[in-house]
Amino acid sequence: MKKHLLVRALSKTLTPTLSSRTLTRSLASSSSTTTSSFALKNVTKSNFESALNDLKGLVRDADFVSIDLEMTGVTSAPWRESFEFDRFDIRYLKVKDSAEKFAVVQFGVCPFRWDHSKQSFIAHPHNFYIFPRQEIPVGGPPYEFLCQTTSIDFLARYQFDFNACIQEGVSYLSRGQEDEALKCLKSAYENELSESFCTSREVRETPFVRMADVLFTERMKNKISNWRDGLLRGKLGGSDFQKTSNGLNQQFQTIFFKMHPALTLNGFTCHQLRLIQLVTKKHFKDLAYVRLNGEDSCLQPLIVYTDSKNDKDLLMTEVKDSLRIEAEMKIKAAVGFRHVIDLLSSEQKLIVGHNCFLDIAHVYSKFLGPLPLTAEEYVSSVHAYFPFLVDTKILLNANIIFQQMMRKSGTSLSKAFTLLCPQIASGLSHKPCIKVEVQVDNMRSSNWNSGAKHEAGYDAFMTGCVFAQACTHLGVDFNLNSPSTNLADHEKLQKHINLLYLSWTNGDIVNLRTGRRTADSSSSNYLKYRSPNILFSNIALVWGFPSKLKAREIRECMTKAFGPTSVTSVYHLDDTAVFVQFNKAELVSDFLELKETLERTNDPISVLHPLSKLLEGGGTRASSYEIYKEICSSPISEVLFANQAEAIGIKWKTKLLESKVELEAQEDGNCSNGIDTVLDLPDRTEAQQTNNVMDAPSCARFPGDELIDSLYPAEAQLGK
Repeated sequence: MKKHLLVRALSKTLTPTLSSRTLTRSLASSSSTTTSSFALKNVTKSNFESALNDLKGLVRDADFVSIDLEMTGVTSAPWRESFEFDRFDIRYLKVKDSAEKFAVVQFGVCPFRWDHSKQSFIAHPHNFYIFPRQEIPVGGPPYEFLCQTTSIDFLARYQFDFNACIQEGVSYLSRGQEDEALKCLKSAYENELSESFCTSREVRETPFVRMADVLFTERMKNKISNWRDGLLRGKLGGSDFQKTSNGLNQQFQTIFFKMHPALTLNGFTCHQLRLIQLVTKKHFKDLAYVRLNGEDSCLQPLIVYTDSKNDKDLLMTEVKDSLRIEAEMKIKAAVGFRHVIDLLSSEQKLIVGHNCFLDIAHVYSKFLGPLPLTAEEYVSSVHAYFPFLVDTKILLNANIIFQQMMRKSGTSLSKAFTLLCPQIASGLSHKPCIKVEVQVDNMRSSNWNSGAKHEAGYDAFMTGCVFAQACTHLGVDFNLNSPSTNLADHEKLQKHINLLYLSWTNGDIVNLRTGRRTADSSSSNYLKYRSPNILFSNIALVWGFPSKLKAREIRECMTKAFGPTSVTSVYHLDDTAVFVQFNKAELVSDFLELKETLERTNDPISVLHPLSKLLEGGGTRASSYEIYKEICSSPISEVLFANQAEAIGIKWKTKLLESKVELEAQEDGNCSNGIDTVLDLPDRTEAQQTNNVMDAPSCARFPGDELIDSLYPAEAQLGK
């Protein structure tokens, strides 16, 4: 799946008619007028159970499993895109925000098994349509998710069937939601059981306050007594109940329940049923008030006649156990697609994705539980669930041969597939290529052409093909890999496993085993813009300035105040906010202190000051880099950064650092921790402020190509 600035959201072309049958997509051949087909198993809620049973065996026998996800969007606001000036911990917060706000609607799973007899891989692509339907009450508000309008428009042009996705998609519960549902069920069962066996004294102490309740209970007492007496005389029903019955609105009807005569209670309110329950328990020791699951999952209340106290106790226990088992089965059924995730985790196969850090974050958020607050905790948790992950984008950029092959085309999934697997992609190739056959149910095909790109199932297939071909370039011989051994243990793959791009734009790689981060220099070859080395302690965050100001003008204001080489770059988050990187860390506090002084002073000198242009209008806010993390960690997502800061309650004009010494002591290697405490300093005199400004300009010189006026990330973003 391609992770562009405005990536596609819901997957491309959901087949208009979804059924339990295996669907195939007809694809036109690029080399002839004949047509061939790519077998792709589409899975919806109607055929999910059978597909899951088949998938268990396929995953168990697989050498590796490739995956791909399609989401309803990626960024909830423009300033939440991945920037070069984002620190590691802030990049994680942005990924976390995306995974929490957008939905996954397609999940591709493709097991690959090496067939020694055919000397080829057998791939089994599955395209799961999923939708976060709330099948059972799990507490809290109903599910909500965001959609990016450009992505929805894109899907509409490709005749995406939104109704089919919503109606036929497989629902799911995360592990946390399942645990909470089971906990609530256990509590309800215990409360119901204890309530069912409450003593007559406890029932007797319940007061009836309203006269209407007193009259209703007396009337019910008489009717139930007449029905019971009629049973004892051998007259099932009784004349009074026959008179009360009226077509579909019958309130009472005699039936048999578990070989016991029983009276149905229809058309009563919850309050009235509660009163009937109290009357039954208080006045009739041989009658049991029970509730059982009826049509439309509604509880049907009954009054059941029992022969003895022992018979009554056994009946009540049997009813409660039956209800509990039915509820547990509903919860298990509501787990839905998460059974696939549990399967992938439990089998501990090698999981292959392409630029899949965001994909894995979605898997965690949707199917495991709430995403951890920190990147370190997240990395550790992911490794516990999926101990063997491979990112094919890492694989392609880690090998010099692949870098040379992909230099002109880039490493997007479709381009990598076309370049590394030409025989599979087009049917024509003059280069040796590893063979792949596709099998869905009992149909196997090795002669077909691509054309289903951007569907999760097909993209998962392409990812697996790229990985298989890359393995052969790395010297992996699949013939020597026995079915009993895990491909993840192969020595040729060890240094590539559990490495994921946290940010492809920044070339930031995280090791899931150790939690350590490294920079990938190879990714910089594909970036259009290169920024100077980023020192986060040298960065000031400025927002809310006059909208007419451009980056060059902001830099001019700064350099006039602090010296011509004081600013190395000005980087736009959006039209309302910028990062200003100084050449020295102490200039950040100098700037913040000077800004605050100028805003408090209303004299001709302050009006003529170089920063007055930046402070015009009185709405300009400024702080150190740490406030950026605080703003990014909020679940709120206003479109403009300035509005975001105000929405989360940041209303002061200037946030000063606790001390310059603390700022200067920070190093870029400790950037994930940052400054724990940010406090306002006492006011300084104007003379002190002037001295600071005089001392601020640095003697250091920076090359002209490092004076970057404005770095917008849009053109630097590369697709998956």
